[in-house]
Amino acid sequence: MIAPAMPLFPTTIAGSLPKPAWLAEPDRLWAPWRLDGGELEAGKGDATLLALKLQEDAGIDVVTDGEQSRQHFVHGFLEFVDGIDFAHKVEIGIRADRYKAMVPTVTSALRLKGRVHGREARLARAHTTRKLKFTLPGPMTIVDTIADQHYGDRVKMAFAFADLLNAEARALAADGVDVIQFDEPAFNVYMREVADWGIEALHRASAGLPCTTAVHICYGYGIKANIDWKATLGGEWRQYEAIFPALAGSRIDQVSVECRNSRVPMHLLKLLAGKEVQVGVIDVASDEVETPEQVAAVIAEAAKYLDKDRIIAGTNCGMAPMRRDVALGKLTALGQGAALARKTLG
Repeated sequence: MIAPAMPLFPTTIAGSLPKPAWLAEPDRLWAPWRLDGGELEAGKGDATLLALKLQEDAGIDVVTDGEQSRQHFVHGFLEFVDGIDFAHKVEIGIRADRYKAMVPTVTSALRLKGRVHGREARLARAHTTRKLKFTLPGPMTIVDTIADQHYGDRVKMAFAFADLLNAEARALAADGVDVIQFDEPAFNVYMREVADWGIEALHRASAGLPCTTAVHICYGYGIKANIDWKATLGGEWRQYEAIFPALAGSRIDQVSVECRNSRVPMHLLKLLAGKEVQVGVIDVASDEVETPEQVAAVIAEAAKYLDKDRIIAGTNCGMAPMRRDVALGKLTALGQGAALARKTLG
């Protein structure tokens, strides 16, 4: 299936959309499922098709499955890995103790049980002619979102996960996925480790992929713990300054970053010269729906520091815990704002 040619400032989302209320409890991260058994599997498929249609209707150029089959962007992968105990979750601090979470524990050597996202990837590929992006958690973010009673070494465990991610990523590419994006919000927390081993773990996860590769690095979902953390970062958020040089020298094709309503100095985007950049033009930490003019203004600001043909308009982060009506309004604003930017900047 051949995807149409990309326009200037193509649009995409970070990955997730809110799930329908009949599938999972709304407005909540780690939302419990409201179906089970065969009904749950059918419901996930129906929600995936709905997510595709909503993106297409909004004018999104590179669509995703909306992560409709996953309860959480990390644990949705971990559920398909042997060597992890989900029955006895423990509470740990994640993202340098920014907030607490109940997580499973690695208890033995890791091994994939089989395909992780093959069903939803093939379903999505069969029902859209647009470019298809699929998201996977990055190795550093995985090891920051799980307890360990086996490896005893954070880096060793990250590379073990990277091998599993690579196996699934290669299979996704064979399913017809055009872009595989690794989500690494932990890169904004453990900046020194990014250069020390985080980039190499990403390279292990993306090795040999024939499709476009991307890494998503943001300041987190629009949940209270992240909003409170942002309030402590001062007038300028400069985490990107520490990690962009390493990313610019990496083998990853695209970098997805947070820009809208953030205190990230936009001139830092110059540090990503040579990369395609998914510029976050939609704020996921606010229920205020952007206007097309506001979206176009962020694109115009990014164009001062990046080549226009390397700018992709996206969302700051996933929209999984957002009110559904707000998310749909923001989707529409994203599509209309990029169209406006093409007229004014093209």
